[in-house]
Amino acid sequence: MSTKKTFEENLQDLEAIVTKLETGDVALEDAIAEFQKGMVLSKDLQKTLEDAEKTLVKVMQADGTEMEMDA
Repeated sequence: MSTKKTFEENLQDLEAIVTKLETGDVALEDAIAEFQKGMVLSKDLQKTLEDAEKTLVKVMQADGTEMEMDA
């Protein structure tokens, strides 16, 4: 059973990929594979941030109803 990585773990993985690619000591095929992994991680991280933003934009009213705040 696989467990989903946290935002921070995914960010750390993305940073490691960027560092690896920036060194330039990666074969072209490996660089392409790492780039693709990085793009997937980047999209997942962006979605997580967007979902968090949507959650933070909502405020609970005293009666328990949600109210959208101006973003």
